[in-house]
Amino acid sequence: MSSSSTDNIIERLSPKIVIASGNTHKIKEFQSLLKAPDRFVSQRDLGVREVPETGHTFLENALIKARHAAKETGLPALADDSGLVVAALQGAPGIYSARYAGSDASDQENRQHLLQAMTGKTNRAAFFHATIVFLLHADDPDPVIAQARWHGEILAKGQGEKGFGYDPLLYLAKQQKSAAQLTSSQKNRLSHRGKALRLLLTNLSKRFPA
Repeated sequence: MSSSSTDNIIERLSPKIVIASGNTHKIKEFQSLLKAPDRFVSQRDLGVREVPETGHTFLENALIKARHAAKETGLPALADDSGLVVAALQGAPGIYSARYAGSDASDQENRQHLLQAMTGKTNRAAFFHATIVFLLHADDPDPVIAQARWHGEILAKGQGEKGFGYDPLLYLAKQQKSAAQLTSSQKNRLSHRGKALRLLLTNLSKRFPA
């Protein structure tokens, strides 16, 4: 979908949309991908605290966050829940990716915990998953939903300084790089969040035709 059509669907929906996240890296990715940064505001900038993610799936958590942000601000809300899914770990860290090594764990601590869990594992297959939802209001009964994956393999040690989270550990065979070695434009084109967001915009245009 072109940037002009993206801006048109966003413009038709609301002058402002709250992003239900306080993650600075994630917000920057959203604003870059949406190409309409003036229309999107972080819930943190509006004084909204993060809500506990008590769901059992990516979709449940995304909806919890979106409904909370919409209720607190009175604005339409965009939220995502994403994480790393590792085959050899029965899907872990999954929905617990951000707190895999503990509730206050840093990205580095989470990565180290993952590498320790992968000790001796020969199956290194993994993927990033993203679920993104859009709500017109807190009680919207028909959320617009999009989901996507980004497949790769877990490295024995991190590579690259870009990106965030588990990016240094996901190796992309086709690019022969880790996710943390890609430029921002490459990552936006290939990533789970980029693919899910483009799908969401397509789904929005179908639900809210001109």
